[in-house]
Amino acid sequence: MKLFDDETLQSIRNALMQKGESVSIAESVTCGLLQFAMSNTMDTVEFFEGGITVYNPNQKFRHLNIEPAHALSVNCVSERVAIELAQNVRIKFNSEYGIGITGYASPVPESDNKLFAYFAITHQSRVLHSARLDTEPKEGIGVQLFYVNEVLKSFASTLLSEL
Repeated sequence: MKLFDDETLQSIRNALMQKGESVSIAESVTCGLLQFAMSNTMDTVEFFEGGITVYNPNQKFRHLNIEPAHALSVNCVSERVAIELAQNVRIKFNSEYGIGITGYASPVPESDNKLFAYFAITHQSRVLHSARLDTEPKEGIGVQLFYVNEVLKSFASTLLSEL
C-alpha cells in the first residue's frame, strides 16, 4: 500500500537540497502524517528540521502562540490559524519554510458535518500559499492521507516555482 507519492517527496527533497533550505511542520488534523511523509525520503536530516502535532487549542496556544480569541471563535480551523501554525513552527524550528495544517477528519457539529482543512506554506515571513481542502464524507485515515498528499503536491509546486 502506497501512502505517499514518492515522486512528489523526491521533488521536495531535491528543491530544498538545491536551495540549501529547510522546512518544519505544524499539524493538527493530520496527526503527524505530514512529518511521517517527510521522513520517508533520503537525506531527510539535511532539509527537514522536524515538526509538532498540536491537536487541541491549549497546545496550539502554548507551543505555537496561536492567537486565542480568533482560534476559539473558529474551533481552531481557519486559514488564519493555518498561517499562524506555519509561521510559528518555522520560527520555533529555525527553518526557512513552514507548513501548517488544521481541519476536520471526521464530521462534527462544529464543521456542519463537513470535512475540510486549511493549510499554509510560508517562507521566511511571507505566506507563499494557503488554501482550503474539501473532501468527500468519508472518515479517518483516508481523509488524512488525502490532506497530506494535497499539501505535499502544493509544497512541491511552490518550491519548483521558486527555483
